[in-house]
Amino acid sequence: MSRFDAVGIGNALVDVLSHETDEFLVEHGLAKGGMTLIDAQLAEGLYAAMGPAVEVSGGSAANTMVGIASFGGRSAFVGRVSDDELGAVFAHDIRAAGVEFTTSPAKEGVPSGRCLVVVTPDAKRTMHTFLGASAQLGPADLDHDLVAGAQVLYLEGYLWDEPEAKDAFREAIGGAHAAGNRVAFTLSDGFCVDRHRAEFLELLQHDVDVLFANEDEIKALYQVNEFDDALQAVRDHCEIAALTRSEKGAVIVTRDEVHMIDAHPVARVVDTTGAGDLFAAGFLHGLTRGYDLGTSGRLGALAAAEVISHLGARPEQPLAQLARPLLAG
Repeated sequence: MSRFDAVGIGNALVDVLSHETDEFLVEHGLAKGGMTLIDAQLAEGLYAAMGPAVEVSGGSAANTMVGIASFGGRSAFVGRVSDDELGAVFAHDIRAAGVEFTTSPAKEGVPSGRCLVVVTPDAKRTMHTFLGASAQLGPADLDHDLVAGAQVLYLEGYLWDEPEAKDAFREAIGGAHAAGNRVAFTLSDGFCVDRHRAEFLELLQHDVDVLFANEDEIKALYQVNEFDDALQAVRDHCEIAALTRSEKGAVIVTRDEVHMIDAHPVARVVDTTGAGDLFAAGFLHGLTRGYDLGTSGRLGALAAAEVISHLGARPEQPLAQLARPLLAG
């Protein structure tokens, strides 16, 4: 039996979230709904301008691993922080959530990364990220036994911007496949897709078994205007694609199957941060525990609904408890 259901490699970030108006976005020249990389100086200035904020550990792949643990799964995370206050916050939070995290903090260099998240009244999130130490992840940070001992290696597209991290990803992919494990990849963001389209397509064709993307990202990848065109293209490129469509639910597609997944009902959408991360958590939990693709998709929809009902990108209620009625059916 595998030691872990999944191991994630990604940016180790602390999210700083505040509610702001659309006017705030205009005033500060922020591109609504996207993720923009910023330097330390801009991060300090934007942080000072933001209103009262909530600080919670984040990072896309890290959120997914926390979600898997909340379902009762076994997960681990590899990501780089500095030996500073935010680094300590990140390490404490992810371990407290039940995720194995053993990456040693950097003793020198840039500070730990943070993501400044502005949530507008329509619950859309606009992210400005100072990657800091997280972007310096490299092959030396890999734990090869950890990668080999997990059913699924989960990678986030956000880290593809960094050459050292890219090397670490390629090394990890080789280790996972050599051990007979699956590789899952999330496209992360439309701007990320635009920067790395050719490499992402190559990854899909040769290295990725399970792809996660939202509707905008998958259309951007294949440069098409219609979702159905992207769906038909991706089914020939990897074993499974899990494509989320916000309130329209999700579509799970393989070469031979298509599963339409309804959005799980939610009383009020508060903050969409982490919806895709938690969908991936539910889906991977189902996949690694032997559930069919439809059930796995419904677990993803349930987890996404929980996380968008409150501020922050990690579950506040135990997902294992919420999933019992679904799995009992």
